[in-house]
Amino acid sequence: MRERQASRNARRAREFEAFVAGAAGRLLHAATLLTAEPHDANPRARKLLTAALARTYASWDRLRGEDPYDCARKELGVRFARGAWHQHRGHGGVLGHLTPQERLVLVLRLFEGIGEEQVAALLGLPVERVRTVHARAMALALHPPRGPAPATKLPGAAPA
Repeated sequence: MRERQASRNARRAREFEAFVAGAAGRLLHAATLLTAEPHDANPRARKLLTAALARTYASWDRLRGEDPYDCARKELGVRFARGAWHQHRGHGGVLGHLTPQERLVLVLRLFEGIGEEQVAALLGLPVERVRTVHARAMALALHPPRGPAPATKLPGAAPA
């Protein structure tokens, strides 16, 4: 009985390790886009990915034919959405000026290639809301807002 359980656990660990070896890079990239951290310094993205993979491993036996990548991606999105309320802005990068919801919709739609209906179901939003958020996020990503104009010194002005 113990040998059978040990064999099952070893097989489960091997399957999960193979999955992580193949999917971790893409999932880490998605997490980095979500957290808007630089690729070379992304501790929040790594923490997010670790939590999502831990949850995926915990439910590994219950997947039964489901795509483990899809499960890990959903967990990544859900964990980001739950934790995004604590910090509203990213730390930089192309997506750093987007809200967490805009980043999540943009990453799921463009990077992961998920359809509007699926994103809406995953986030519990109406499809029209996902369309609106996606359009706004695309507009902001393509045409980021300009920062305040640099202070210019007028000729002949007294030093401050």
